[in-house]
Amino acid sequence: MSNSLIVRPLSDSDDLVALTHDVIRAGYASQAARGLRYWATHQSPEDTAARFASGHGLVAEQGGRIVGTITARPPQPASDVERYRDPKVWTLCQFAVAPAFKGQGIGRALHAAAMALAGEHGAATMMIDTAAPAIDLIDMYRRWGYVEVGTHDWRPKTNYLSVLMRRDLL
Repeated sequence: MSNSLIVRPLSDSDDLVALTHDVIRAGYASQAARGLRYWATHQSPEDTAARFASGHGLVAEQGGRIVGTITARPPQPASDVERYRDPKVWTLCQFAVAPAFKGQGIGRALHAAAMALAGEHGAATMMIDTAAPAIDLIDMYRRWGYVEVGTHDWRPKTNYLSVLMRRDLL
């Protein structure tokens, strides 16, 4: 079995229960330990399916095991966030790498694939939101070319103020 990384679309045969617990919730465990209640820290497999269905789900697979995930979402006309309703703006969610696989470039590979997918569908901008107290994540996104453009309060779905960040695809 090869250990090379493959980023591919989510498949109907992928185990969403294992993916939810072993990748998404585990990937956000360090944020939960800091008291940040991201949706991913407690989402169910049904939530995972619904979040994938909101866009284009991608998974990173290594050695036949799913080790990361990201969902690239097209414009969201009904979003509470005005910028997310822009027809040229795509967003990312459900971005996680299993703890044992962090620091190996898997997140970058997933992000690059999501950016390419959005670009192929006519997006001009990618946006994300993350917890304002998650300085480590905000710094990583800055290194990846994102800039802060505002905030949004998702409470009570979360327990923090979110920072909105954008990156042009062009």
